[in-house]
Amino acid sequence: MERYKEIIDDWHAFWEALQRPLPTVIRTNTLRIDPETLQRRLERKGFMLQPLPWDPTCFHVTGPISVGNTLEHWLGYFYVQESTQLFPVKALAPAPGERVLDLCAAPGGKATQIAQYMGDQGLVVANDVSPKRIQALLSNVYRLGIRCVVVTECPGERFPGTAWFDRVLVDAPCSGEGVARRYPHLRHGASPGTIQRLAALQKKLLVRALELVRPGGRVVYATCTLAPEENEGVVSYVLERGLAELIPFEPPVPHARGLENFGTMNFGPELKKAVRFYPHHLDSEGGFIAVLQRSG
Repeated sequence: MERYKEIIDDWHAFWEALQRPLPTVIRTNTLRIDPETLQRRLERKGFMLQPLPWDPTCFHVTGPISVGNTLEHWLGYFYVQESTQLFPVKALAPAPGERVLDLCAAPGGKATQIAQYMGDQGLVVANDVSPKRIQALLSNVYRLGIRCVVVTECPGERFPGTAWFDRVLVDAPCSGEGVARRYPHLRHGASPGTIQRLAALQKKLLVRALELVRPGGRVVYATCTLAPEENEGVVSYVLERGLAELIPFEPPVPHARGLENFGTMNFGPELKKAVRFYPHHLDSEGGFIAVLQRSG
């Protein structure tokens, strides 16, 4: 992690945040219940809920037991989802009736969030490469009562078709440095070999996503890592090839801009349109989001 000292706005706050447990955040499944009713039900069971100021359908939750062990969870009234992880779908901005692909969908948090924002109207293709992870994906789709989701199993970089979707989300497999609060061994940072191997896969995934979205359609590239090689480096790869243009994203919460350069790597001023989240920004996880529009 030391290599990120030069790019993190407040290193002391960042490092302190890594030592604290993550707060629990839930997203109301508004297809089944309204936030006010969910709040009343959980508060009657001894939980304390505080709505997020930038999204009243989501709550910080504390309580006598894990909120995942409640009847409301098994009824599909909510999904446990970190604050930072809510923003890729907000950036994707899916609308009812559209065709949307979640290229790396398991365990389903973002795929079900997409379906919720679409009012369960349209088509969401939730794809993943891992049969074991697809079991969790299917479980969450069924639990939340989503009907517009179709689940597929395919390596994302080889997903068939072309120019078929209105929007594509690439929540890419990554080195996970942003989730070091959950996995303390990641506080030392990922190895250079791991970062390079994943960056090569991420480039293939993003190129394929841009082939699968219609001309003028939107692709959101997101990771939960801090490594510029997996973030700005991947996005600049497709920009240099003229496959897309970068659209500015301005989330209504504390954040940092994408990097123009890092070490000997030069990404260019265009990457400032992307967003970086660090754990101390939202008392959540770290991550990266870039919003692209397919050329043509």
